[in-house]
Amino acid sequence: MTIVSAPLAPPPWQPVSRRSLLTGAAALAAAQALAASPALAQLVIDLRKGTFQPMPIAIADFGGEGDMGPRVSGIITNNLKRSGYFNPLPRERHAERTPAFDGVPNFEAWKATGAQGLVVGRVVRDGARLRSEFRLWDIGSGQQLAGQQYFTDPNNMRRVAHIISDAIYTKVTGVGGFFDTRVVFVDESGPKENRRKRLALMDQDGANVRYLTNGDVSVVTPRYSPVSQEVTYMAQRLGEQPRVHVLNIESGARQVVGNFPDMTSSPRFSPNGQAIALSLQQGGNSNLYAMNLGSRSTTRLTDTAAIDTSPSYSPDGTQIVFESDRGGSQQLYVMGAGGGAAKRISFQQGSYSQPAWSPKGELIAFTKRGSGGFAIGVMRPDGSGERILTEGFHNESPSFAPNGQYIMFFRDPGGQSGGKLYMVDITGRVEQPVPTPAFASDPTWSPLLTEARS
Repeated sequence: MTIVSAPLAPPPWQPVSRRSLLTGAAALAAAQALAASPALAQLVIDLRKGTFQPMPIAIADFGGEGDMGPRVSGIITNNLKRSGYFNPLPRERHAERTPAFDGVPNFEAWKATGAQGLVVGRVVRDGARLRSEFRLWDIGSGQQLAGQQYFTDPNNMRRVAHIISDAIYTKVTGVGGFFDTRVVFVDESGPKENRRKRLALMDQDGANVRYLTNGDVSVVTPRYSPVSQEVTYMAQRLGEQPRVHVLNIESGARQVVGNFPDMTSSPRFSPNGQAIALSLQQGGNSNLYAMNLGSRSTTRLTDTAAIDTSPSYSPDGTQIVFESDRGGSQQLYVMGAGGGAAKRISFQQGSYSQPAWSPKGELIAFTKRGSGGFAIGVMRPDGSGERILTEGFHNESPSFAPNGQYIMFFRDPGGQSGGKLYMVDITGRVEQPVPTPAFASDPTWSPLLTEARS
C-alpha cells in the first residue's frame, strides 16, 4: 500500500526560519545554539539529560470530511501521550476548537493555555485517494516547524496518523520515530496449565490484531526481521521436536529452517535478514549455529559443553551477544559473528538472559533474575553502565523499538493470571502498558513499515 508524501510550506505570510528547515540531530544542535534567543522559542525535548518533563502540546481536531479528521488527530494524541514525552492538552483547554489550517493560529490565546506546541491538520478526499495534511507550530516563536501532506488509499488512514505522529516526535526529540510499526507476540488463552499459544500481529498501539497461527502448534520466541515483514519463531507439535520456522507476514508463506535431528530454538535474524542465528540442543548442552537462508549452509559458532542460547547480532553484523552457563550460571557473552573466543560482559549479582542488541548499537537489553524477581535492564556492549529499567515478580523478553528508545517486554504477576505487554524507555522514566486482547508474551517489534521490504 503506497503512501506518497510531499512537504507543506507555511502559509505565504508566515516567514520561514532557518530552523524549520532542519531535521533530526541537526534540529537538536540548532536548538542548543539558539536557546539564548527569546525571539526563537525552542520546541525541543533533550532526552540525553534524562530529567525531561513531558511537553505540553495541543493536538487540535483535524478538519475535513465526516469523522476522518478527528479520528486521525485522536490517534496522534494517543501516540504522543503513550510515548511519555508529550502531555496533550484536554480538548476543553484548547484556545480554538479547529484552528484554520491555511491561516495563522491565535498564538497569544494558545500561550495562555500553557501549550508549547500546536498540531493542526485536515483529512479530505482527493478523488479516489485520501489527502492528509498537518502543521506543527512552535507557539512561543509563532513559526511552523514541520508541515507535510500524504496521499494514499483511505484504508491507510491509521498508518498516516502514525506517520504524522513519527514526524512530530522526531522533530521535537531528535530521535527517530516508532509509531508506524507493528508487533508480533504470543497470544495466550485458556487455563495456565494448558495455554493455547498463537502468533498474533498488531499495530504498536494494540489496534488491528490478527492471528498468524491457529494454535495447533505451540509457539514461542518470535523475532522480527530488521529489514522485512518476516518473523522467525520456534514451534512444536505434540510428540515432535521443536523446530525454527520463518513466516512471511504479507504472503503467509512459511518454512522450517534446517533439518536438524535435535531441538532448535532461540532464532534471531542477522541485520541484513539473510541469515539466522539459532541454538541447537544436543544431549545436555546446546551450541549456536548460523544458517544462510539462501544457500542453507550452516556455520557452527560455539563448541562447548555448556548451554549457549539466545543469540542477538550487533546492528553492524560483526558481533553476537548470547547467554551461556559456561561459567556456572547464566551470563552474557559477546563474540565475533563468525564464532571464536567469547568475552563475558555481565558481572553483577544475579543471572542474565535473553540479550537483545539495540538497533543503534550502543546498548544491550537483558532479563536479569535476582532474589527480588526479574528485571529488564540495559548495559553497554562492553558490560559497563548497567542500569535496571523496571523490575517485578516476572519480567521477560525485551525487544527494542526500531529507534532504540523503547523496549517492549512482558510481565506476569503470578498466580492463575497471565502475562501482559509493557514498554519502557531507556531512561527508565516512562513505562506504559501495551493493550492486547488476552494474555500475551514474547513481543517482538517490527522495523518502521516505511523502511521494511515486504
